[in-house]
Amino acid sequence: MTLLDQYGWLRYSHTYASLEIPQDLTVGRIVSIKGFKYYTRTEQGELECDLSGRLLYLPPTDHPKVGDWVTLMVYDTAGYIIGVLPRHNVLSRRNPGTTAERQLLAANVDAALVVQGLDRDFNIMRLERYLVQLAACDVPALVVLNKADLVEDTQPYIDAVQNLGRQVPVLCCSTHTGMGMRALQDELLQPGHTYVLIGSSGVGKSSLLNALLADTRQATGTTSDANQKGRHTTTTRDLFRLPNDSLLIDTPGMREFGVTGSSETSSEDLFPVIHTLAAHCRFTDCQHLDEQGCAVLAALHDGSLSDAVYDSYLKLKKEMRRFEIDVSDKKRINKQFGKIAREAKNHRKKYKF
Repeated sequence: MTLLDQYGWLRYSHTYASLEIPQDLTVGRIVSIKGFKYYTRTEQGELECDLSGRLLYLPPTDHPKVGDWVTLMVYDTAGYIIGVLPRHNVLSRRNPGTTAERQLLAANVDAALVVQGLDRDFNIMRLERYLVQLAACDVPALVVLNKADLVEDTQPYIDAVQNLGRQVPVLCCSTHTGMGMRALQDELLQPGHTYVLIGSSGVGKSSLLNALLADTRQATGTTSDANQKGRHTTTTRDLFRLPNDSLLIDTPGMREFGVTGSSETSSEDLFPVIHTLAAHCRFTDCQHLDEQGCAVLAALHDGSLSDAVYDSYLKLKKEMRRFEIDVSDKKRINKQFGKIAREAKNHRKKYKF
């Protein structure tokens, strides 16, 4: 197995078999980004790279992300990234503090491990937010309920996840006792596949990574006496190769995980329970708010649909709609500004003296 194959090239190149790489360029995969430096795994080993001038002035969403495959020119022990190869998918969220921008977190991932802690972190509606955005990004989800040693019975938590109707694998584990770790490595994480760890600060992502790596490559924090939550330790996104030949991208804890939605993703994927009920609504364009003959509202009234799931659906739909409107407004304003700029330029040319 070549060095590139160890980092997923064989799987990627089978998907994009028609790709033609110029002979004077080298292929690499982004394994870490620190400031303006891109650390890339190539056949020659790991190289510290800079962006070429053409890439440097492109929008941030077009810059390489951890997990991206790139082409680069190599000079001794450094490289210059020339281009980003096609992405199979991109995990993104709404950029914190904005309403109409996406923040790209990782690229070319086969699944996301959504981690929640069974201490004070477990929040089923926050979990659904993650699952909705993952579906919008076309990234399959695996739910990992960490710190299972802190509860007497894990079944109620498993039931709560399954009641969302999303058909996602759920695994309870504990890095303290070793519970579930063997199943995570042997059954869920497949060799040659790329996964990404996501979750709030303190859920134990770094501890999970340490256990999977079987070393102390990642620093982990102690538990805060004030709130019993782990201290946040991961500050960058990095791609690691695990002993079973799978690949795992670690990410910092996220206080916000804003949804963006996707026009290419169906309601069935984003809200499967609501979609199933909606098939029995009287009107095909039912909004499930106050319409007569709404099967979703009927299920809500008879208790077969929980208030929490319905309220989450309304909140997330509203948030996605707001994001779409803001993006449309931004495009319209940019188009108008571009028109004004062109007219001003033509005016100066016409009346210059």
